[in-house]
Amino acid sequence: MEKNIKSKIEEIIAGMKCPKDFICYTSGFKKLCSAKDIGIESYLECFEQKPKSCKFSVSFGLMHLCQCPLRGYLYKKLKK
Repeated sequence: MEKNIKSKIEEIIAGMKCPKDFICYTSGFKKLCSAKDIGIESYLECFEQKPKSCKFSVSFGLMHLCQCPLRGYLYKKLKK
């Protein structure tokens, strides 16, 4: 992983609290929640089975949006 990307990830982690202890990062990106970019800068569409159980999930009509800054960065920069 590029040094500047790793630095940005560490910066994001330092500025937030994660109830899942950053499993997406610590697992080497193997344990990522199911989400997809929908063209809204700070959000992804959440496809998890129980999106309401995530503190980063926001209901928007019939869909749920993910507003986790780390998950958004990982998807948009690393396509993961």
